[in-house]
Amino acid sequence: MSRLFEVLSRLAATIEARKGADPAASYTAKLLADPTLAAKKLGEEAVETVIAAVSQGPDALAAESADLLYHWLVLLAASGVELDAVADTLTAREGRSGLDEKASRPKA
Repeated sequence: MSRLFEVLSRLAATIEARKGADPAASYTAKLLADPTLAAKKLGEEAVETVIAAVSQGPDALAAESADLLYHWLVLLAASGVELDAVADTLTAREGRSGLDEKASRPKA
C-alpha cells in the first residue's frame, strides 16, 4: 500500500482544522473562505501539472502533483464535499469500462 493515502488523510485533517481560521494568517483558510478562488487555484495547479508532465521531468511532476492534490483537497473542503463521497463515486465505477462509464453520464 502506498504512503499516499496516509499523507492525504493527514493533509485533509490539517485542512479541516484550518476552517474558521483567519484568512489573513492562513493561506488554507483564505482558500476555504472562497470556494471560487480555491477552484481557480486548482485549475492553475492542474495546468502546471500538465506542463511538468510534458516538459519538466519526474521531480517537477511530483512537486506539481503535490500542489494539485493539496488544492483539490482544499476545494473539496471549501465546497463541503467529503472524501467519502469521492470514494463512493469511485467505488460505484469500479469494474466498469471507462468508455462505458463516460457514455452513461448525462449529456451536458
